[in-house]
Amino acid sequence: MDLHGIDLNLLVAFDALMAERSVTRAGARIGRTQPAMSAALARLRGLLKDELFVRGPNGLQPTPLALDLAQPIGRALTELQQALAFTQSFDPSTSTASFTLGLSDHPTFALLPALLEILREQAPGVTLRIRNFIARDDAIGMLDSGEVDLTVGVPPTATGRILSRILFEERFVCVVRRGHPTVRPPLELSGFLGQSHLLVSPENESYGVVDAALAKQGLKRRLALTLPQLYAAPALVAQTDLIATLMEGVVAASGHAERLCIMPAPLDLPPIHFALSWHRRNDVHPAQWWFRDLLASVPHRAGLRTPAGPAA
Repeated sequence: MDLHGIDLNLLVAFDALMAERSVTRAGARIGRTQPAMSAALARLRGLLKDELFVRGPNGLQPTPLALDLAQPIGRALTELQQALAFTQSFDPSTSTASFTLGLSDHPTFALLPALLEILREQAPGVTLRIRNFIARDDAIGMLDSGEVDLTVGVPPTATGRILSRILFEERFVCVVRRGHPTVRPPLELSGFLGQSHLLVSPENESYGVVDAALAKQGLKRRLALTLPQLYAAPALVAQTDLIATLMEGVVAASGHAERLCIMPAPLDLPPIHFALSWHRRNDVHPAQWWFRDLLASVPHRAGLRTPAGPAA
């Protein structure tokens, strides 16, 4: 049978008639008038080429075809109702849902341990998949294609279909190896400019926030090395005479902080923000909503700074 001719309301009416064996009671059960129920029964009879229900001494009696249809139609309606109910609520404690999260390098190190701990506590059956991205606008393509549910990274270029909220921020610090022959704290701008610099640029650019700040003063620095790998930088600085301006959290998480001299930058550098982004089509889905709120709580657990101030 061509399902295009089947109105879901007819199946609901059939299920009610099977349960009540009365047009009047079946109509009351699903909130329809007696004429509307009679019309639905007439349409069902025409579609199925069967009387379906005939009058008997104790009300309507189902035909053999109606009896054959009762269980599969009832089961289908129950499953459909459960499926639609799932889209209206979400219970993380019992869910076995799977989420795919796109992370740039730093959020992977900064957020993932605390996120896994919270998931273990609140949603032990949930599965998490991680996808890496480098360039900030790679997140847009991943969200557009549905490859990921959410991303965390430097805010992508604004679009109407991609929604974002800031999760945490990182301050910049300057680092050199302990025992560096010429650099001692406090770091002055003249001493800073006299060094050979390492620039971390995951997008392979040769101009960073430090260069932009220096350009405002008509100044330039000497770049000795441009590096795409963020977490390789502290190890390289610890073994060379290079100076680097890095996010404070990267230095702390690198495992090399004890080998480095960490100093405030001699420039006014704005903090870098990391944003949670998602596609507008996922905005109101309960499971996605829950996961976004969960991610918003992770920076506090991880001890990260939020735009409102330092982490507690």
